[in-house]
Amino acid sequence: MGARLASTSGDDLALAYRRLNAAYAQTLRYAEDVRHLYQRTQRAICQSLLGLANALEAKDPYTRGHSERVGAWSRQLAGALGLASGDVETIAQAGLLHDIGKIGVPESILGKRGPLDADEWTAMRRHPVIGAQIVAPFEFLDGASLTIRHHHERYDGSGYPDGLGGEAIPLGARIVAVADVYDALTSDRPYRAALSRQEAIGLLVAEAGHTFDGRLVAAFVRLQDRVGA
Repeated sequence: MGARLASTSGDDLALAYRRLNAAYAQTLRYAEDVRHLYQRTQRAICQSLLGLANALEAKDPYTRGHSERVGAWSRQLAGALGLASGDVETIAQAGLLHDIGKIGVPESILGKRGPLDADEWTAMRRHPVIGAQIVAPFEFLDGASLTIRHHHERYDGSGYPDGLGGEAIPLGARIVAVADVYDALTSDRPYRAALSRQEAIGLLVAEAGHTFDGRLVAAFVRLQDRVGA
């Protein structure tokens, strides 16, 4: 009788163990499905936001492809600095979406070929804040939102919208600032032809410590040397 009870107890434990393993495996599969769904949702949101940015750029042949190039340069510079892969991806996303706030700037200002007056500059300078507000509702873009808001700050504190300076400017924003200006300099504009790679690098170096973080400019120069090689 005692042996039968011991045997039954052992069988029950084995059955309970198998059921526990099966439930655990099912939970892991469910978690993996949720992770994949979350990633697909993230990609869909990013593609939708990028579509808005591209639609804005498509109206102006001089800025077409700018967002993708800034995203690519931002990714490469962040990677060259040895940042964690998640941080690199966040900075690359911010580079892609850095000008999305221009959706809130009147087309008459965006398309103006001459100098902007004071009121027009005030409207133009709102685009980093508008861009940050557009992406802020998406929790996974929190870091990108901060970078977008501050990518026009200057290292000497004379930028906008908040007049941050030095290390107070988020690292991602300092990276995107270098990538943004480099691509603008090496692209045709209504008021000038594209500069050569070396001319653009020279201007970045001249502004190191003033407009840009000198350490990042130096890293970008090394990156450009590798690209050129």
